[in-house]
Amino acid sequence: MYSHTEKIRVRYGETDQMGYLWHGNYALYYEQARTEMMRTLGLSYAELERQGVMLPLREIALKYYRPARYDELLSVTASIVKMPSVKMEIGYQICGEAGALLNEGSTTLVFVDAQSRRPVRPPQIFTERLLPFFN
Repeated sequence: MYSHTEKIRVRYGETDQMGYLWHGNYALYYEQARTEMMRTLGLSYAELERQGVMLPLREIALKYYRPARYDELLSVTASIVKMPSVKMEIGYQICGEAGALLNEGSTTLVFVDAQSRRPVRPPQIFTERLLPFFN
């Protein structure tokens, strides 16, 4: 398994009238953690796109336990739970400042050739960088 934790502070404009993080923004936080996780592997989304590979979202699931609140510093952990093939499954956990689990979820992304729009295997360099975490 490969994991990365990103710290994200809840901004006022991301909250609802009660001061809670608006439910749709959890998916944005997943995306931010996922993007930075990819960067820690040395392969940004921009680099994958330069190589002709896109990663569209196929599926998302979210489960809410407690609300995140305005100005709270969250820990958003993204984890690649198994070695990607044509698709990549990522699990997420969002914890509050006190460490309580607020939200968890998952996404499934598909490696797609930018020209043909057909599923492809991940670039070899991506697989090579992940291999040490799955042996």
